[in-house]
Amino acid sequence: MIVWVTGANGFIGRHLVHQLAGAGHAVHGVGHGALDATEARRLGLQSWINGEIDAANLNALAAAQGLPTHLFHLAGGSSVGVSIERPFEDFSRTVASTARLLEWLRGSAPNCAVIAASSAAVYGADHFGPIAESAVPTPMSPYGQHKSMMEQLCRSYAQSFGIRCTVVRLFSVYGPNLRKQLLFDICSRLQAKEQVLTLGGTGKEIRDWTDVRDVARLLASVAEPSSQETFRIINGGSGRGTSVADIAAGLIRQWGSKTVVRYSGISRPGDPASLLADDAMLRRVGFDWRIPLDQGLADYVTWFKGQAS
Repeated sequence: MIVWVTGANGFIGRHLVHQLAGAGHAVHGVGHGALDATEARRLGLQSWINGEIDAANLNALAAAQGLPTHLFHLAGGSSVGVSIERPFEDFSRTVASTARLLEWLRGSAPNCAVIAASSAAVYGADHFGPIAESAVPTPMSPYGQHKSMMEQLCRSYAQSFGIRCTVVRLFSVYGPNLRKQLLFDICSRLQAKEQVLTLGGTGKEIRDWTDVRDVARLLASVAEPSSQETFRIINGGSGRGTSVADIAAGLIRQWGSKTVVRYSGISRPGDPASLLADDAMLRRVGFDWRIPLDQGLADYVTWFKGQAS
């Protein structure tokens, strides 16, 4: 495969590039971040363009490396909070970039298979228990709305122009190199030797936590849509829900700390009480989640302590 990855320099992107290059594929990237040739090769990229997902950069990559057979679209907004603070920026990063990408594919590489990373945030609130792909999306943040718009664009180009698209709705992805969100915040405060951690919400919020190394395997495994469908949506979740309180307790245990955790009872805007995947479709295609939560948390603490030393 000749593989392009948008957002290849991001948290999930770097793990995906490692997975794809390790399988022997030629991997090229485009997105934001300065990478010299040595660093790009270390990641597994044969080439890297630092810039927007637009026709000029896509044409330059095609001229230098040839047209892609598979394109993993990971570029886009990655924070509910940022989407609320700067909604147009999030729209541009997620929706406008996807529109430019799909339009370029329509004209230049219509046979390329697209695997687009979306988010469980499209489901919104008021879901209790496992959520199937058929559930009606009711996003409650600009971030979720924009991911839903991205999905609609993919569906439109699949139906109207035959662009083969697989959308993977990712849930709570964590793992080595994640430098934001709950796990990073807790570990940063444990490193600072805080004796009492006050976290937002109630601690009872349920999330479907998946290790990024498993997520990279998942994205690579769904690269080939079945012949009879040009568009499909797959939940990228394990079907196992874990509360925020249990995650916090697990991190503290792995850290070897006796820190006490308290909860403010105040939920963040755009933060549903439960996001848990119905994983029936993944089970049908035979995908297996290999990294249990305890191991994933232990590996994250080991990584955090290593990068902080």
